[in-house]
Amino acid sequence: MAVIQAHEIVVARTEGEIQQCYDVRIAVFHVEQKFPLETEFDDFDPTATHLLLRLTPSLTPVGTIRMNKAPGGYYKLSRLAVLKDYRSFHFGRELVLALHDCAKSDASAAGTTEYLEIVCHSQLPVKGFYDKFGYQPEGAEFDEDGDPHQKMVLRLPL
Repeated sequence: MAVIQAHEIVVARTEGEIQQCYDVRIAVFHVEQKFPLETEFDDFDPTATHLLLRLTPSLTPVGTIRMNKAPGGYYKLSRLAVLKDYRSFHFGRELVLALHDCAKSDASAAGTTEYLEIVCHSQLPVKGFYDKFGYQPEGAEFDEDGDPHQKMVLRLPL
């Protein structure tokens, strides 16, 4: 098992930190997975909460995840990306848990008391990853940006 490298997860607040999130996404989704660059950025980016995982003390960015609050009151997990050389460190798991904490904090501040709902569109090969957190498939598989996906939903108690 790989030795965990020193790291931190921060909410990307500065233009530079948000750009580092974008750079990780481009490296994973466009360069590695060959998705068109024009599909990587959308209208949700400007209002999203972007979490950035970076090594310490170098502050080298190696992972990111994005959260939006949808008009229906649920939270949308998207754009989870970890650079290939760092996937053995379970940083994806840490990013999802950090997003869950952000969503819980936001929901509590908004007066939610029982549970919150988090939705993601999982690429089919990684459905099992989300299943480990309690996400359940909902509806039929669908195409998103030319790749098959599955809507996954988590009801997270507060």
